[in-house]
Amino acid sequence: MKKFFRENGVLLLIAAVLLSVLITLCGNLFGTKIDPLGNILNTLATPVRGGINAVAGWVEGVYDYIFRYEQMDDELTQLRRRVAQMEDELRQARYESQENKRLRQLLELREKRRDFVFESARISARGSRGWDDTLTLSKGSNCGIAAGDCVISETGVLVGVVSQVGLNWATVDTVLSPNTELGGQTVRTGLAGILSGELDLLQEGLLKLGYLPLDHGLIKGDQVITSGRSGAYPADLVVGTVTETGTDEAGLSGYALIRPAVRLDKLSQVFVIKEFDIVE
Repeated sequence: MKKFFRENGVLLLIAAVLLSVLITLCGNLFGTKIDPLGNILNTLATPVRGGINAVAGWVEGVYDYIFRYEQMDDELTQLRRRVAQMEDELRQARYESQENKRLRQLLELREKRRDFVFESARISARGSRGWDDTLTLSKGSNCGIAAGDCVISETGVLVGVVSQVGLNWATVDTVLSPNTELGGQTVRTGLAGILSGELDLLQEGLLKLGYLPLDHGLIKGDQVITSGRSGAYPADLVVGTVTETGTDEAGLSGYALIRPAVRLDKLSQVFVIKEFDIVE
């Protein structure tokens, strides 16, 4: 219907106007010569003129509606484009905000650990089995990265240890990897043990702090950091928090299960510690 009036509305309006003019002329013509006939024509023409005026008004209203509809459709298209543009700007603003936050945290880490010399690297791949046991970095020996280097986030949280290095790539065994083993201790009690990943804990996203005394006194929520006592790794890197405790199968020592502080699935960039001060 809309298409019909868009294509034929002008013709209908012209026909209605011509018919109205014709009736008016006939009425005037006969009105001067044959008054009774003129009266009859005027009487008959009056409702016709009213109908024609109504049709003309209706056609005009339809045209006005079509014009306003097309105008509103154009405005809606423009609004959609503007909304899409604003959404892009919002995404960019969020990214820049997160980047600024990351840089601020990195600056705080530099101020806190002036002994660190580290290299930033992007994560180019993750564990092939779909587990968070390894990460592949975009830099390697050409940037001074070596096996045994600790890898951290911008907040100084332990991510893992470099296990293999190529010219422009490096593989990291994360804190959850069964290959991971380094000294750890609790902040509240100062008790030291060995941090290690285990295959049966990997899928649960946990690692173990083992070789603890039976009366260790650890509780859920205790924070665990690296001890740095062997000199192989930096001290005071945040590892995670205790989720539960237990006793080994032989009943000779205790252990604690640790939930890592780092979100491995959220990482896109890490920092490799190439040099640090050894704590005696």
